[in-house]
Amino acid sequence: MKKNWKIISILLVLIIGIIAIGAYTFTGGNSGKQTLKIATTTSLEDTGLLEELETVFEKKYPNIDVQFIATGTGQALEYGKKGDVDLVMVHSKKQEEQFVTEGYGTQRYPFAYNYFYIVGPVNDPAKINGTNATTAFKNIHIKGSANPNKVKFTSRGDNSGTNIREITLWNATGADYNTIIRNQTWYLESGKGMGDTLTIADQKSAYSLSDSGTFLAFEGKIKLVPFVTQGKELLNIYSLIPENPQKFPKVNKDAGMKWVDFILSSEGQGIVENYGKDKYGQQLFIPLSGKPEPNK
Repeated sequence: MKKNWKIISILLVLIIGIIAIGAYTFTGGNSGKQTLKIATTTSLEDTGLLEELETVFEKKYPNIDVQFIATGTGQALEYGKKGDVDLVMVHSKKQEEQFVTEGYGTQRYPFAYNYFYIVGPVNDPAKINGTNATTAFKNIHIKGSANPNKVKFTSRGDNSGTNIREITLWNATGADYNTIIRNQTWYLESGKGMGDTLTIADQKSAYSLSDSGTFLAFEGKIKLVPFVTQGKELLNIYSLIPENPQKFPKVNKDAGMKWVDFILSSEGQGIVENYGKDKYGQQLFIPLSGKPEPNK
C-alpha cells in the first residue's frame, strides 16, 4: 500500500510539473509577453505622445511589450534596414518612400502631421518675424555672417527628419549647405535630439528648426519664441512603416500590424488629436484619420 502511495505521489508531482511547464510555455516565460520593437524619432518621444499610446495599446494587448528606440529618422531607418526592429515611426517622406521601394518596409501609413517651427531669441536679431521659411533662413545666413556673435543657429546635425528638412531649407536659399552653411562660425551642431537641441539653442540665444510638438512641450522650459510656423516648406508628416517579413523573417509582423491598426483606429487617432490639450493647453499633432496627406 505504501508503495502504491509512493507511485501516486510521484505521478502527482509529474502532472503538476507538466502543467507548470505548459503554463510557462503558453505565457512565453516569466513575463508572458512578446516584444514589439519600434525605432522612432526623439520628436515623438520628447512630446510624451508615445508613452500615452503605449499605455493604451498594452492594456488592449497585455501580451505585447512595446519597446521604443528613440533617435533621429535617419538612424531609425538604419535600424530598419538591418532588421533590428519590427516597425519604424518617422517623418521624412522621401527617405520613407526609398525605404519601402528598396524592400525594407512594406508600406507607409501616414497617421498625423504638424509643422516645423523656426524659433529664436525674443529680440529676433536676424529679423525673421513675418517672413516665410526660405526668407527666414536667408536672413539668418546674411545676419549671421555679418555678426556671428549676435546671430547664431543651432542644428540637430544628426540626419534626423528635422535635420534633413533644415538642410533642404538652407539649399533653397541658394547657399549650399555642405560647402557654405556648415562651415560658418555662427552655425552650431548639437548632435542631439530635439529637446536637447532646443535647450542648447536657448542657452546660446540661437535660432533653430524644431517640430512644433516638441517646441510646444518645451515652451515653458525655454525662452525661445516661434517666428515662422506655417507654409508648405514646414509641413511635417509622421508615418508608420512595418518591416518587410519577406526580407526579415524574424520580425514580429503580427504585433507590428496590431500597432499600425491601433494608431490608425478611431481610438488611436483620438489620442493623437487630443494629446497635449490638457498638459500643454493645445494639441500637438493633427490626426489624418484616413484622409490624404496634406500638401500645404
